[in-house]
Amino acid sequence: MASHRRPKPPTPRYAGVVTATAAAAVALSTQSASADPLPDPAKKGVQARVDRLYEQATQATEKYNGAKEKADGLRAEVAALQDAAARKQGELNALRERIGTVAAGQYRSGGLDPSLQLFLSGDPDSYLERASALDRVGDRQTAVLQQFLGRQRALQQQRRLAADKLADLGSTQKELGSRKNEIQGKLREARRLLDTLSAKERERIAADEDRANRASTRVSLGNEASASQRAAAAFAAAQSRVGMPYVWAASGPNSFDCSGLTSWAFRQANVSLPRTSQAQANVGTRVNSLSDLRPGDLIIMRTDLSHVGFYAGNGQILHAPKPGAQVRYESIARSGMPFMWGVRIG
Repeated sequence: MASHRRPKPPTPRYAGVVTATAAAAVALSTQSASADPLPDPAKKGVQARVDRLYEQATQATEKYNGAKEKADGLRAEVAALQDAAARKQGELNALRERIGTVAAGQYRSGGLDPSLQLFLSGDPDSYLERASALDRVGDRQTAVLQQFLGRQRALQQQRRLAADKLADLGSTQKELGSRKNEIQGKLREARRLLDTLSAKERERIAADEDRANRASTRVSLGNEASASQRAAAAFAAAQSRVGMPYVWAASGPNSFDCSGLTSWAFRQANVSLPRTSQAQANVGTRVNSLSDLRPGDLIIMRTDLSHVGFYAGNGQILHAPKPGAQVRYESIARSGMPFMWGVRIG
């Protein structure tokens, strides 16, 4: 990829705003110290606390994504089990009708076979153990009744499996609700903290975020090739999403969280990845050194593996970093997140 222009130095007007803001902050802190020697915890380090809340929200988002992926899989399994149970019930009903027809014919002929009397008594499961005492049981009839009992047991097993999966789904849906509340609580607390800042402080934070977003148009990535065509295609798809907003639990095409971006991009390259960063950390081939990464390799970040992005070349990561940010390029060294390892998809 061709290199882009370097970032422009701040304009004098902007530099003046920054200087004025810094001077105001110093004046305020001096005034506060003279009036009250104790620091105000509601004002001190607000940005760091907000960043920590955003980090916790993204970590909870990956747990939410994992629970949602599990819930989606359980719903599919339950539907398949219920469909199979319905088919088995239909087969059982047809076989029961067949046996009933035989019994009705025997009754009209003057008597009901003792084996059928036993079978139709309401306790067919004990039939095969007791049928050996009956002299008039034929091999063909025994085979039909064995088939019925086998299908009945299979139906019962299918229903038990469906019930177990439904119970799992219920507990997983509770976890989804808990994770959602956790994420929304972190984001509400972050907004509350930001609201405690002055208008100028909020403007400075917004300007910093805007500058980081706009820096993606000027980043230099070098010209190193991807390790595979699939990785190149996925990376190109992710590059087309630069500027799209971070939204928790979103997986495209117009908003993303971190693993939502990587899984969406690889789907465009006809590669299916797990939904969470922790699961994506264990696919493909591990690359342990930053120096061995190629554009399009996944980068796994944080000790709990709760963040993922694309290696973009020249020490840059392409990712959806946090709430309030956009999909963008950033320096890995300045991301504030420890690099764990890379993942190469062939």
